[in-house]
Amino acid sequence: MRLEILGPFELIRGGRSVAVPAGAQRLLALLAVRGEGIHRRAAAEQLWPECTPLRAAANLRSALCQSRKLGPKTVVVSEGHRLALSPYITVDHWEVCGAARQLLEPEDGLQATPADLDRLVEELSRPLLLGWDDEWLILERERWDQMRLYALEALAQQFLALDRFLAAHQAALAATSVDPYRETAHRIAIEVHAAEGNVACAVKHYLEYRRLLQRELRVSPSQRMTELIRELTTA
Repeated sequence: MRLEILGPFELIRGGRSVAVPAGAQRLLALLAVRGEGIHRRAAAEQLWPECTPLRAAANLRSALCQSRKLGPKTVVVSEGHRLALSPYITVDHWEVCGAARQLLEPEDGLQATPADLDRLVEELSRPLLLGWDDEWLILERERWDQMRLYALEALAQQFLALDRFLAAHQAALAATSVDPYRETAHRIAIEVHAAEGNVACAVKHYLEYRRLLQRELRVSPSQRMTELIRELTTA
């Protein structure tokens, strides 16, 4: 079985999507994000913070009961008071985070193919549990966004070094969609334009970014970015 939580929630068994009741969805999603597992009481409190402890515990028992009907194998394992996903389940979030860590902290001899890197850009562009507004997701989304920002910027720089300008630009723009105010990805996009000789596009990107910062935050781009544009326009 495979659980996908990047983008919309989906549980896949034998290549087909499985209908999952709402309570079980919330439990599986929480366990997928907390790969190391979580105490039953903490799971109940985080999933149903508006309920009394007794009601939240009852909701958790119901979700566990629902999860037992999702397939022939156990979906959720319980060791004492701790809950975790079954080792039979693969999770897209785990795979992408692992690939991002290998990119940011490469091991000797580990090489990714161009197709792997292109696919990683697409996977890093997906939000965590699209459409969900659960309170426990706020911190988890922040962690995911920081991970994918650094990974997308690293990919953009790697593509730029290989003169893969389209891939570099797409990775940089994917990072700006995660955080439109963060300068690093915008600067890489400008560097891609400059490497292609598209000075006008570089200046246009800089001006649009400067207008965004002035309008929303009342600040200006850094001196480093401003000097980059000055070098391009005075060369």
